[in-house]
Amino acid sequence: MKSKAFNHGIDANPYNPHAWILGSPIIGEDVWIGPFTLIDARYAKVTIGRGCDISTGAHIISHSTVKRCISERKYNTIDACDTVIEKYCFIGSNAVILMGSRIGHHSLIAAGCVVKEHTVIPPYSLVAGVPGKIISSSKKFTGKT
Repeated sequence: MKSKAFNHGIDANPYNPHAWILGSPIIGEDVWIGPFTLIDARYAKVTIGRGCDISTGAHIISHSTVKRCISERKYNTIDACDTVIEKYCFIGSNAVILMGSRIGHHSLIAAGCVVKEHTVIPPYSLVAGVPGKIISSSKKFTGKT
């Protein structure tokens, strides 16, 4: 039986037909984006540096509707802030990077990790957990000293 093409209403992208890329993120050269990944740059800028690998199911978010929701819409604003992933970072499966975060170059965000809003991760860091904590920070990942 031949399967039908599914139209999920999100524009096609050059990275993966099953990734959702919303808005106009700035994505560097040689970036790999896995299926079921969400990159949401509708409300603020999302930048992903060259050579990054974004694993299956990762979410990179530039906004939050938490205040709007819990205030019963009395706070009628969608909070937004630029989110940056510098060059040669690895984002593990189902990791979440929330608005305003900055991931330093050559860093690894472990599978399932949640990087809280406005977190700054220095270069060459290994981040894991919920919330994400720096486990290690070293140039050993790349073999550089």
